[in-house]
Amino acid sequence: MQPTAIDALLKETRVFPPSEAFVKQANISDPAIYEEAARDYEAFWAKYAEQVLHWFEKWHTVLEWNPPYAKWFVGGKLNACYNCVDRHVQTWRRNKAALIWEGEPGDERVLTYGDLHREVQKFANVLKSLGVQKGDRVCIYMPMVPEVVVAMLACARIGAPHSVVFGGFSADALADRINDAQAKILITADGGWRRGNIVPLKHNADEALRQTRSVQKVIVYRRIGGDYTVPMHEGRDLWWHDLMRDAPQTCPAEPMDSEDLLYLLYTSGSTGKPKGIMHTTGGYMVGVTLTAKWVFDLKDEDVYWCTADVGWVTGHSYIVYGPLSNGATCVIYEGAPDYPDRDRFWAIVEKYRVNILYTAPTAIRAFMKWGEQYPKNTT
Repeated sequence: MQPTAIDALLKETRVFPPSEAFVKQANISDPAIYEEAARDYEAFWAKYAEQVLHWFEKWHTVLEWNPPYAKWFVGGKLNACYNCVDRHVQTWRRNKAALIWEGEPGDERVLTYGDLHREVQKFANVLKSLGVQKGDRVCIYMPMVPEVVVAMLACARIGAPHSVVFGGFSADALADRINDAQAKILITADGGWRRGNIVPLKHNADEALRQTRSVQKVIVYRRIGGDYTVPMHEGRDLWWHDLMRDAPQTCPAEPMDSEDLLYLLYTSGSTGKPKGIMHTTGGYMVGVTLTAKWVFDLKDEDVYWCTADVGWVTGHSYIVYGPLSNGATCVIYEGAPDYPDRDRFWAIVEKYRVNILYTAPTAIRAFMKWGEQYPKNTT
């Protein structure tokens, strides 16, 4: 048998140097920053941590390093939600678009930073009214709608670590993660859209809860509605819109220790039992805020789209916490970006004037290859 050549889809040898004008306006344009970091990395991170985040109290120790354990900004107090929302509404960004959302059926919504501030505070009060306290775990199993971001930030606001479970995971996978985290509340939806079909999130959640004991209340967001109905268990299941109707609009952000848990996120389980990875507040927020600003060169006038799902760490870091901490305008899309055809991907880019796109290289290659075959359908 003759050996078969393997096409290395990710092999790229071309180099595209940026223009002089682009380099001049970039957030980072001086290679000396690498030397600065290497010379004294504690001083380096302390300098930028103070520049890019709001701290209720400054740390007394930049790093406690006892391999393999590290604690960053020890003694410092901050709040991830405050950094993503509150500090922006105190500026001109209050009326700037924070989230531009498009659902797979074509519905659209825009939330300004002022809108996001209001919705997050109300939902934080909803969680508190259901008995959620600092340190309680909250599981989130939702489609890619603005409310998933609201739920994450509301948890961060009151110090309740969230565990987001990808909406494509099964009932068994959801149950495993609920049990391991001992989640007190589950936030889900009646369903979500994917390739023209309804993902039965509430049905899956009900199946999962037959295998769990820790969940006390289930909050259900009505995404599908209409003739699509789901069973609601009396005393346990509550509609998002009912809870939000009379929720107070003001909820102060809880000062969190730098080493307090921000969220749990589980590995996929493809090589064994899923493992819950703990992400603490201070070091994580410094890391994602600066990488979002520097790597994507985020500016206030940019429209940014990360095509990941919030069920993955990429979504946590570069849909929610990193971009919003920088005051960015973020596009969120609910379904498959190639449905009903591959025009959808580039149509979204064109429609919302996306000028910073973060997606998988294989996806871009596939869309570009398709465009070469059918150039009349590309933008």
